Amino acid sequence: MAEKPTVLFVCVHNAGRSQMAAGYLRALGGDRVEVLSAGSAPKSEINPVAVAAMAEEGIDIAGNSPKVLTVEAVKESDVVITMGCGDACPIFPGKRYEDWELDDPAGQGIDAVRPIRDDIRRRIETLLDEILPDGRAA
Repeated sequence: MAEKPTVLFVCVHNAGRSQMAAGYLRALGGDRVEVLSAGSAPKSEINPVAVAAMAEEGIDIAGNSPKVLTVEAVKESDVVITMGCGDACPIFPGKRYEDWELDDPAGQGIDAVRPIRDDIRRRIETLLDEILPDGRAA
């Protein structure tokens, strides 16, 4: 894996799960990881409940905007994590692919989004331990 691994998070709308995952990875991985996120059918804006749930953790994702998934984004990534849209993601040899089964926060209230957010955090912590030589230790 590259000295500074690039991780791409992909979900359908790039408005909830992938944005929360990207926010956590940026916050916990700092400048040791390159973080990308995209959607196979991106929405026009980030889910406000996802923004609120992350704000409770002290992570601001309000300024992010959903982006369309491109072949280039997949090519430049070391790790590609899909969240319910695996079939839309191009596969290239030599990359690590994971599919995280997570409930979609779209249309859900904050009480339903918090457990999704917490599940994403646990997965991000595990991912950091696996892809960085010193894990989460900054």
